Amino acid sequence: MRILHTSITVKNMEESIKFYRDVMGLELQSRREIPENKAEIAFLNDRESDAQIELTYWKEKKDWNEGDELDHIAFAVPDMDEAIKRFKKQKVEIAMEPYSLKGSPTKIAFIKDPNSIWLEIIERR
Repeated sequence: MRILHTSITVKNMEESIKFYRDVMGLELQSRREIPENKAEIAFLNDRESDAQIELTYWKEKKDWNEGDELDHIAFAVPDMDEAIKRFKKQKVEIAMEPYSLKGSPTKIAFIKDPNSIWLEIIERR
């Protein structure tokens, strides 16, 4: 398993992209709406490594508490079914069972760490 990206919940997508691009030197890779989640996401790459930051803007989020900004950390697995079996055997809480976003063949699931931090598991074959 390897870390793919870290997701940050943002208050303003334009302002956040500008900061991470112009101040931090990251390169905007992609940006898209996720209608089923009422969200918009943008991925920015570090030019010196393969690390990514995902900016997530939740359109209906109105309340902001310090500490809410870390949305999730994403990990790649070669086989989702095997990973989920292993997590369940180890008594890991499955926050969201595997699913695919509309139009995507990629399988995604979410588990929780002991601190209730969400970890996204993405099948990468």
